[in-house]
Amino acid sequence: MIASPKTVKSAMRSALLVGVLVAVTACTAQYRKHGWVPGPDLLNEVVVGVDTRDSVSETIGEPTIDSLVDDSGYYYVSSRIKRFGPKEPEVVSRDLVAITFDGRGVVDSVQRYTLADGRAVPLERRVTDSNLEDKTFLRQLIGNLGNFNPSSFLQ
Repeated sequence: MIASPKTVKSAMRSALLVGVLVAVTACTAQYRKHGWVPGPDLLNEVVVGVDTRDSVSETIGEPTIDSLVDDSGYYYVSSRIKRFGPKEPEVVSRDLVAITFDGRGVVDSVQRYTLADGRAVPLERRVTDSNLEDKTFLRQLIGNLGNFNPSSFLQ
């Protein structure tokens, strides 16, 4: 059975409409939120000079990041990231609450930072250069002859 021109035209319009809808929805921005930052009501419950690490954990909750080296503070971080089509993801907003402690573990300060307060810090994985790229085994062996001390073997 051969389709009528009216049916073909209707099918083409439907396919075009579906294609346009798919293209429009694919190009809309998508937002993702990562992390959590306590609100002002919870932060008001933290008393500087009175609360300790344990009381802050009970009141606000466990931090996103705990300073591992010197136990100097709790850090709560929240980021909102925008993805738009094939473009690189962009950080739209970032909030950070830093609660620092003194040597006794008592709250020293409560500070709030936003993306406008900071600067981007690129994280790099640094690898030590082996300096062996252009040396063959024989060249390495001959190069180490100057570092050889025969008296260390004779003792």
